[in-house]
Amino acid sequence: MDKDDTLTATQAAETMTGAQMVIRALKDQGVTHIFGYPGGAVLPIYDALFKVEGIEHVLVRHEQGAVHAAEGYARSTGKPGVVLVTSGPGATNAVTGLTDALMDSIPLIVLTGQVPTHLIGTDAFQECDTVGITRPCTKHNWLVKDVNELSRVLHEAFEIATTGRPGPVVVDIPKDVQFQNGAYHGPQAIHHRTYKPKTDPDLSAIVKAVEMMAAAKKPIFYTGGGLINSGPEASKLLRELVDLTGFPVTSTLMGLGAFPAARPEWLGMLGMHGTWEANHAMHDCDLLICLGARFDDRVTGKVSAFSPGSKKIHLDIDASQINKIVRVDVPIVADAAKALREMIRFWKTQKHAVQADALKGWWKQIDQWRTKKSLDYRNSDSIIKPQFAIDRLYELTKHRQDVFITTEVGQHQMWAAQRFHFQEPNRWMTSGGLGTMGYGLPAAVGVQMAHPGALVIDIAGEASVQMTMQEMSTAVQYNLPIKIFILNNEYMGMVRQWQEILHGGRYSHSYSEALPDFVKMAEAFGCVGLRAEKPSELDGKIQEMLAVDKPVLFDVRVDPAENCYPMIPSGAAHNEMLLSPDDGGQISDAGKMLV
Repeated sequence: MDKDDTLTATQAAETMTGAQMVIRALKDQGVTHIFGYPGGAVLPIYDALFKVEGIEHVLVRHEQGAVHAAEGYARSTGKPGVVLVTSGPGATNAVTGLTDALMDSIPLIVLTGQVPTHLIGTDAFQECDTVGITRPCTKHNWLVKDVNELSRVLHEAFEIATTGRPGPVVVDIPKDVQFQNGAYHGPQAIHHRTYKPKTDPDLSAIVKAVEMMAAAKKPIFYTGGGLINSGPEASKLLRELVDLTGFPVTSTLMGLGAFPAARPEWLGMLGMHGTWEANHAMHDCDLLICLGARFDDRVTGKVSAFSPGSKKIHLDIDASQINKIVRVDVPIVADAAKALREMIRFWKTQKHAVQADALKGWWKQIDQWRTKKSLDYRNSDSIIKPQFAIDRLYELTKHRQDVFITTEVGQHQMWAAQRFHFQEPNRWMTSGGLGTMGYGLPAAVGVQMAHPGALVIDIAGEASVQMTMQEMSTAVQYNLPIKIFILNNEYMGMVRQWQEILHGGRYSHSYSEALPDFVKMAEAFGCVGLRAEKPSELDGKIQEMLAVDKPVLFDVRVDPAENCYPMIPSGAAHNEMLLSPDDGGQISDAGKMLV
């Protein structure tokens, strides 16, 4: 992209150092929080940060934690998260978080230090090819060698990260560039000639989609994280469209909260650990309306058997996702809110109506599937079942207005998705595409920084939470009263479940031979430690956790043998679901478990 294409000639420039440009650009972009860890290659930026007010730096304990915290901040606010790390290991430690953000479409600006330009390529101390390493895991990245290009790149980074399909970007800044003086241009100076993401829908596609919706006899809305990324209006418009049509709604893991779980049209999450009714409705529908989802393998299962008899509408802001996995009949490349607004407008102006009799029969079938009660489990008076723990946590917090849930990755993540019922968007932060263990604790730090008066709970597993446990120290330093609700089954639970079902019960290295005393660990960090071992203790300990205005580690000892059901085995179709052994280990009559 040429300089002439991006800077207007009329923009007056100020002279300042590269480090000052970084801080000035962040201020001009409205940034109030940075998550970072200092090092030699970014000390000039940290020095410039020391001299300004209005930006709070959050000192994490590991650069991966910085990126996950920024993800939690971004996902819960709709604003981009900002990260500042040094060169070499500072940048490479951020790679997992960058890949996580790319997979889940989270807008991040990650600023990395680099060795001075004359040392690049010499294997200098703490040098790495940051641009090369991060190219596959970012939406875009830059190595800035000219201080006069720095302000343009910084503002460009914000625009690219936050527009179109959101994602992470990296700006790699050599140390000598941070010291040099150059011309700073404000964000109004940026003009892109080539980067123009499509956000307005093709109206002919909207008309065709609405006509197909009016003709459908067994329709379903399949919603995803794109609705949440589009902003609060998209979720409101989805509710209005459901009010108009009465169609059932299901969601991916990343889309939870875009449609209220309390509404009767809600079928629950779909996919590998989705509900019986959601998965069977997806399999048997005659019209699948995909809104802001990308047909991930955890959702589709066996692609050749995915929703085989349906016509398909796919709304996505990323054109590369259209027909990538599943062939569709009507593609709509647009921002979700803009497309939904036009769908509603055409539905109303063309005076469309649903196929009422057919829809009534469709709901009768769905209600029959609901009687399966696929999320039921056999409770116990002697041992805490993980499902019971989530249920009690939800019941004791649902009256609160601002509750934000983060998770680690594993069985506890799926149980939380199934059982914690979200009524609003941006309340659920989890690692979907990459499945990153260790995500939830630092993400909770970022959420709590963004929402200081809210209740922020990380529903965790004892294995995942140990991967980034050091960020408890960050929570203590910044007086962040996050609650870490650990479902401790002493196993890498999802690994153990797959080993039981698919590998003959050979539990190869999935049992944790040694675990810390989480109560003592909490006290060592300066937090509050709690433990519950019996179901009768749970409510009282949850209430104690909620009453404490400090970070809490709550060790909930749960049944180590409990599995997460329903489950679609890898490579199976939606109607080939494995249920709990309490239901006879059944699968649908339409298929058999593939092992």
